[in-house]
Amino acid sequence: MKRPGKMVREVLGHFLRKNATIKYPAVKVEMPDKFRGRIAYHAQRCIGCMLCVRDCPSEAIAINKIGEKRFEAIIDLDRCIYCGQCVISCNKDALESSKYYELASLDKAKLKIDANIDGPYPTVAAPAAVSDAAPPAADVAPGACD
Repeated sequence: MKRPGKMVREVLGHFLRKNATIKYPAVKVEMPDKFRGRIAYHAQRCIGCMLCVRDCPSEAIAINKIGEKRFEAIIDLDRCIYCGQCVISCNKDALESSKYYELASLDKAKLKIDANIDGPYPTVAAPAAVSDAAPPAADVAPGACD
């Protein structure tokens, strides 16, 4: 007959160890350098060479001319596979990978980024801190998932 002492020591030892998981989303994780998050577009650097459009395997980028030497990028984040090929192929560093990774959305229109020369790349506001009081409201109408 085996003694339970070995199992008890193992169980109690786990109570004294540090957690192996991160309490996301309450605790935000800092992404490492070279992380391939949402694509950032800098219109003032773009020369309209279309290398990013040709190299994108998922056809998620479109560059449109909006004036003389002025271009806008339309990036479909729902099509993007975040491979970074567009960033590598851009000669003028008009595209870069950001560290932003919280892209989940129920509205497909929110995943289509329209960036132009008149301003910097639009940023998404950081979500509010998670509170234990009330869960966040859903974007889905009641009964839509039934």
